[in-house]
This record gives sequence, structure tokens and C-alpha cells, in this order.
Amino acid sequence: MPDQLIVQITQLKNSETLPLPHYQTAHAAGVDLYAAVESEIVLDAGRWTLIPTGIAVAIPVGYEGQVRPRSGLALKHGIGMLNGPGTIDADYRGEIGIILFNFSDKPFAIKRGERIAQLVFARIEKAAFVKVDTLDETARGAGGFGHTGV
Repeated sequence: MPDQLIVQITQLKNSETLPLPHYQTAHAAGVDLYAAVESEIVLDAGRWTLIPTGIAVAIPVGYEGQVRPRSGLALKHGIGMLNGPGTIDADYRGEIGIILFNFSDKPFAIKRGERIAQLVFARIEKAAFVKVDTLDETARGAGGFGHTGV
């Protein structure tokens, strides 16, 4: 197996009885994050709330954590994330929180220990910006937002 990325993790008081994030299968890209709520939270249709995960991580410099919605929650219940994917920077040390949104027309109960999001790690590149008067021409140009049709 190639070298693994080492990510330090702290389990906070609100998640002491929950499992640590782990890969569910051998080839999974992300680890599941769990709801570290004290009691069930009902998320009404068309509403959002911040759900704590009870963990904090130290991501190595040169990487980011990408927080993504879970496809099963989206398909079965219409639950997604407002800022998905979200980014966890290498210098952030606070608790990871997930902004869940109920896109459905029914209330949804979020229970303690429920898998609510997934976390994927990715290398990042720092860009150096060079100010220029004009950009080079391309076939696309400034076309965007559906410019190629349906």
C-alpha cells in the first residue's frame, strides 16, 4: 500500500460514544461523519441547521478536507448540504460542523450517530496571480452558464 496521509483527530466530549470516521469499504474515497447531537433534531422542509460531528482534525499543510453530502440521504430523504462541498483548511482546529438542508417537503429526523456527510482529503495547489491587461483568446471565450445549449 502506498504511503498514507496521516491526519490527527480529536474526539470531543459530545462524540465520545460515537465511532471515529473510517472507510466503509476498501476503495471508498471518503470517510463518513456522524451526527454528534445530544437528542434527535427534526429538520423541517425547506430549513437548514448546523449539525456537530464531535471531531476536530489537523490536516497536513498542502491538503484540504472536502466535506460532501451523502448520496443516500439525498436520494431517500432529500437531505443535502448548503455549502457542499465544504472545505476544511489545514490550519483549522475547531469542531467540524455540517450545514444540512432539507430539500424535501417532509420533516426529517437527525438521530445521534447517523452518518450525515463524508470527508475526502485532497492535495491543493497554491496559485500565484499575475496581473495582465488581456487574457489569451480561446474558442469558448467568455461563454458560460449554458452557452453550449441544452
